[in-house]
Amino acid sequence: MSQRKKSKYYPFVRDYAMIVVGTLIMGASYAYFFVPNNIAPGGVTGVATVLNYLIGQPPVGTLSFILNIPLFLLGYRTGGKRFVFRSFLSMMLLSLFIDILPGAPITKDGMLASIFGGILLGIGLGVVLRAGATTGGTDLAAEMVHRHFSFITVGTFLLAIDCLVILLAGIVFDVQAALVALIALYVSTKVIDMVIKGWNTEQQMMIISDKAADIAARIISEMDRGATFIDATGAYTGEKRGMIYVVVTRAQIMQVKSIVADIDLHAFVTVSEAHEVMGEGFRQFSQKKQNG
Repeated sequence: MSQRKKSKYYPFVRDYAMIVVGTLIMGASYAYFFVPNNIAPGGVTGVATVLNYLIGQPPVGTLSFILNIPLFLLGYRTGGKRFVFRSFLSMMLLSLFIDILPGAPITKDGMLASIFGGILLGIGLGVVLRAGATTGGTDLAAEMVHRHFSFITVGTFLLAIDCLVILLAGIVFDVQAALVALIALYVSTKVIDMVIKGWNTEQQMMIISDKAADIAARIISEMDRGATFIDATGAYTGEKRGMIYVVVTRAQIMQVKSIVADIDLHAFVTVSEAHEVMGEGFRQFSQKKQNG
């Protein structure tokens, strides 16, 4: 196979492999942590966990699949064909893995189950999202609701659903079940952010100084880093000020501070995290195939 064909099909194969791996990790979070400990961290699968406890059958994965079908039917027009197809596949795989993964629960401690289950759920869902899919019809339903009621954002709708599911878990199970479900939801949300934004966190620095040109020149020459000038005006004085935007690694923060201190002790500097930096000197852009 030629290099051109390999590069052509690589994004396609990579994305579907990510969907399989991501849903497998998510399935493990439910099979080994959530379901055995009656933890329902929101979403359709959380509803399925509660219903399975009440009626016994069918299994949680199968129930989740059944509940998701009408949501996909109602909301499939709100998303592109690629997104809907991949999301439906992800939903089926997640339902399957929840039911077929063998073994006993890893822990019966609700706190440990919520934390480690939340970590696995966040990793798995983050991987699926990076592949251009999701695992539940709630996302499509949220888009549909937002189209008809624009004042309800997608995020607000999804948060409301999660809160209702956790409230239901508290009523059906007990208050502790609701509390650990909140912990699981919080942990998974934070981990999803880490996976989506990238594991490597660089630092972005904003430097305001009357000697911005001198500072930028030394950053470029001594650190081999690019810098960008931004026009800035002091709100109090109304005077034009020099501003530099630069992205560096954690290890380079002190070097930049040292350069600024050498040139202008009155400079104003801020440092904040920059997730998944792409471009020259950092991670390169990846191109994903938009169809299929």
